[in-house]
Amino acid sequence: MASYAGPAPVRPGDVAGTLRLLAYLGLAIALIVLDHRGGWLAQGRAQAELLAQPLWWLAGAPGRIGDRLRSDAATRGQLARENRILRNALLISGARGARLQAAAADNARLRGLLGAATRGRLDVQLAPILDIDLDPVRRRLVLEAGAADGVRMGQTVIDAGGLLGQIIDVKPRTATLLLLTDADHAVPVVLARSGVRLVAYGRGRQDLLELPDIPLSSDVRVGDAVVTSGLGGRFPAGFPVGRIVALRPDHSRAFLIGDLKPSAQLDRGRDVLLLRDAPPTAAEAPTPAERTTP
Repeated sequence: MASYAGPAPVRPGDVAGTLRLLAYLGLAIALIVLDHRGGWLAQGRAQAELLAQPLWWLAGAPGRIGDRLRSDAATRGQLARENRILRNALLISGARGARLQAAAADNARLRGLLGAATRGRLDVQLAPILDIDLDPVRRRLVLEAGAADGVRMGQTVIDAGGLLGQIIDVKPRTATLLLLTDADHAVPVVLARSGVRLVAYGRGRQDLLELPDIPLSSDVRVGDAVVTSGLGGRFPAGFPVGRIVALRPDHSRAFLIGDLKPSAQLDRGRDVLLLRDAPPTAAEAPTPAERTTP
């Protein structure tokens, strides 16, 4: 049986650690009591937080910058989408407006055509323009009306302004219109003011006819209105052809040449009028009593 040797000896290091622990504990108790009475530790903490705020702001700056960049990117994306939508809506609105304007212009031209036919008591047929001749010298149109619609060779074609030309080729569903400005076209005319008879020739220009071989003694003036004379039986009399805009001597200086601006809108419109029958002349027109007789 082992003998009892007594308690273990106390080492100096253990005593020092115990004393330090007691000192720390006393210091903690003292600080608690002082803070409870004076609140100086709270004030110290407040000052320390105030001093640490710049550090906290710097520490949080990367996160804030990232959030701002993400927010800006999302906003820019949203604005880009909205801009695309608005641009598309603007384009669609512009296209609709252009179509409405074109439709209004077409309606105005159609009203003009129908008004001209009504005022002149003309028997006419409305024919759409299907195509144009791309030859820069030839002035011809293809109409969407042919023999099946009653179109015939030599038929006179007019619009709200006046004479356009005549039909030179007829197919079952289409017809070719020779405009009066074509270089191969000529029409007998008369000056509405003085009654001087002349012949207007096309020169291949869309905006000009020519009156050659005007005698110097003829009563012809700039501004005179020119209408069909009816001579030759090709065109009915009295349809506007144009107005004289210039007079000049020819190379022999024995005659004058007149420049004639066409009355018809040769480069506009989508429809023309085919004249079926000539309007009655003054001698053939019924009197008011005849018009009212049943």
